[in-house]
Amino acid sequence: MYFAMMGTCIGMFVLAWAVVRLWSVPAAVGMCLFAMVIPPVAAIVANRRGPDDRWWDDPSGDEESDRWWDELDGKR
Repeated sequence: MYFAMMGTCIGMFVLAWAVVRLWSVPAAVGMCLFAMVIPPVAAIVANRRGPDDRWWDDPSGDEESDRWWDELDGKR
C-alpha cells in the first residue's frame, strides 16, 4: 500500500508538469498540492498497528517496573 501511494504521488508530479501544465497551470499546481499530501498519509498508513498488536503489554526491560505493573494488573 505504501509503495502504491508513493508511486501515485511521483506519477502525479510527473504528469502535472509534463502534460497537464500544457493545458492548465492552475490544474498542475492543484495536482502537486494534492500529491504533496500523499506522503504523510502513506507514512501514517504504513506505520499503523494491527488490532491484535498489544504493544502496551510488552516488557519494558526494567525488572522493577515490570514487576510493579504485573502486580497492578493482577498477573502475579
